[in-house]
Amino acid sequence: MAKEKEKDPKGKDSEEELDPKKEGEGGEETEGEGDSKKKLSTKLIIMIAAGGLLLVGISVGAALFFTGAFSSNKEPTPEEQHKASMASEEEQKGKAVFFSLGDLLVNLSGEGKRPNYLKVKISLELADEKDAALMDTLKPRIIDSFQVYLRELRIEDLRGSSGIYRLREALLLRVTEIAQPVRIRDVLFQEMLVQ
Repeated sequence: MAKEKEKDPKGKDSEEELDPKKEGEGGEETEGEGDSKKKLSTKLIIMIAAGGLLLVGISVGAALFFTGAFSSNKEPTPEEQHKASMASEEEQKGKAVFFSLGDLLVNLSGEGKRPNYLKVKISLELADEKDAALMDTLKPRIIDSFQVYLRELRIEDLRGSSGIYRLREALLLRVTEIAQPVRIRDVLFQEMLVQ
């Protein structure tokens, strides 16, 4: 059976209109496809570039965040701390005054069969030498407070420099509370023996 070609009002066969190979012969449809492909590839390139820039921006921001560049609570460097302490020492009147509490010998708390002892010689650094007379009257209270605190320590509490630092801070807190009008700068260990 042969196909019959229908004529449309313009005089073209309907079969020719359905043939996709013949649509591109006029040149109009091919140009439209080329323009849409160019627009699509341009949009794709722009999207990839924007994504890459976004990724780089996020990476740089994360790196700055984790290095502390955005931190407002910046801790002073050791050099800055040293300069600040030197400046405060220059501002203070007079020379440093040291007040000796003498030797303290305490039995450390522990669960072993053999008791452990701590022998420590402590000096206090005072801000003003006029306070030494008042410290003589407060000495028994300070020694009592130190004895009570030291007896609660275990041998593990005194290990390493961090243990000694915590001990110094705890003793400074106690002595500052007892000697309220007197300004205590530091607690110094002259001698320490753990047995």
